[in-house]
Amino acid sequence: MLRLLTILLLLSSALLCSGAEIYDIREAAEQGDAKAQFNLGVLYASGMPPYTEDDAMAVKWLHKAAEQGDALTQYHLGLMYTDAPPLAEDSAEAVKWCRKAAEQGLAEAQYSLGRMYYLGYGVPEDHAEAVKWYRKAAEQGYVDAQFNLGLMYAKGEGVAEDDAEAMKWYRKAAEQGDAKAQFNFGAIYYSGKGAPKDHAEAVKWYRKAAEQGYVDAQFNLGVIYYSGKGAPKDHAEAVKWYRKAAEQGFATAQFNLGVMYAKGEGVAEDDAEAVKWYRKAAEQGFATAQFNLGAIYYSGKGAPKDHAEAVKWYRKAAEQGDVDAQRNLGVMYAKGRGVPQDDVEAAKWYRKAAEQGHAEAQSNLGLMYAQGEGVAEDDVMGYMWWNLAAAQGHEAAKENKGMISKRMTKEQIAEAQKLSREWLAKRSSDEDA
Repeated sequence: MLRLLTILLLLSSALLCSGAEIYDIREAAEQGDAKAQFNLGVLYASGMPPYTEDDAMAVKWLHKAAEQGDALTQYHLGLMYTDAPPLAEDSAEAVKWCRKAAEQGLAEAQYSLGRMYYLGYGVPEDHAEAVKWYRKAAEQGYVDAQFNLGLMYAKGEGVAEDDAEAMKWYRKAAEQGDAKAQFNFGAIYYSGKGAPKDHAEAVKWYRKAAEQGYVDAQFNLGVIYYSGKGAPKDHAEAVKWYRKAAEQGFATAQFNLGVMYAKGEGVAEDDAEAVKWYRKAAEQGFATAQFNLGAIYYSGKGAPKDHAEAVKWYRKAAEQGDVDAQRNLGVMYAKGRGVPQDDVEAAKWYRKAAEQGHAEAQSNLGLMYAQGEGVAEDDVMGYMWWNLAAAQGHEAAKENKGMISKRMTKEQIAEAQKLSREWLAKRSSDEDA
């Protein structure tokens, strides 16, 4: 029913409105007039008096019009088969009717057929065939096809990768006001991939997309005005664009807006507003916002101190691999703040952060090995972790390494140093992979 009502909205101007003319439609439809059959189908779909809403009758008359070769009806009938009630989804029928309309030159149908080939819906996936149909629609000025054709050239899908062709089609779509194309056009000028780098031109196109509500463009404008890379630094303008993106639910913009309120950059400092925006991002799973909320609840700056709540948010961030949250969660378990004291859990979270190269966590883990807290006492492992932390300039680790070495044999120290080198080599290899 949804598709049928969409047809009514799109093509209502084709309908006759007086009672007499509505009766004339039925007569014309029964005599085989395709336009009248289409309009009668729409009348049954909408339930416009004197017709009662009747999906079966709507489909019947639309089929009759489509079978006579009416391209617009064929196209919409194809869409109906993709969208369930009143027709059961049937991808083969959808392709059949879209193809009939596309072969008559209907741009909307050509675009839809291109999408079907791209996605493998009702036909084998075939990017070259998708390009073929996108091109036919794009050459008629169909904006979504122009954008998609640009994307195919940019990615080298179904055609050889060609930045100049991508730019050509993005420009055509962008100049028709397509926000996605305007954003991509801006990104090309900002990065210099596909066109000479031109930040002013990038900002121009980002702004066009942003003013249409395109959230990625709004966020990028915020970044540009915050950093001053591409436009004069203007924190108030950054706040403006971050806010627009944040209000659409863009998590990174919500986080950045929280930071602006926390620091008083471009807006009056306001801890409550910072917490509000951090929470919105955190509830979407944004790890750094979760960490910041944990730190706020731990310190009591911006919200009442609540160690259990701090643990909750540290844990959410830590489970996503946030290294500072992992280390802080280790501290909470080690000191029994917000959770029962548990050295085993403390060592677990210190290790996760230490394995990511966090110097403070490496130092903490070294201490746990040296003292046998949460892990079996092991001077070699204690030395190893202190050695790694010390190499990053951690002063306490340097002192502790010197102290523990006094109770170790030369062989133990050599083993610890060997383990340190192996750890560094593995980490370097993992980073290069």
